[in-house]
Amino acid sequence: MIVRIEAGSPTPPYEQLRAQLARQITDRSLAVGTRLPTVRRLAADLGLAVNTVARSYRELEEAGLVETRGRAGTFVGAAGERSRERARQAAEHYAATVRGLGLAPGEALGIVDAALRAAAGSVGEH
Repeated sequence: MIVRIEAGSPTPPYEQLRAQLARQITDRSLAVGTRLPTVRRLAADLGLAVNTVARSYRELEEAGLVETRGRAGTFVGAAGERSRERARQAAEHYAATVRGLGLAPGEALGIVDAALRAAAGSVGEH
């Protein structure tokens, strides 16, 4: 697990951490069942407040990406796999819609690219 917090970023540290961990979970860099560092340990390692890391973990848990198992710790959950499956299904639905509308594949990909860029911009990711 590699996380970098950019102090000068307009994106708050908790969101930088949450987004990086979410990306590592969904791209399988962090495998299902991986134990994450404790909130205090990660806060110390990154030079962040404990509450900042706790908020990131809480939001990841609300999204179903991690599971907190009491004193045993926080672990990567199976939701990353479910998220990937939902994305695949959405892509298949989009492809069928595009085909039905008669759009060229390049144009359809351009539409997706624009939508992804707009979504990333709305949460402050760069």
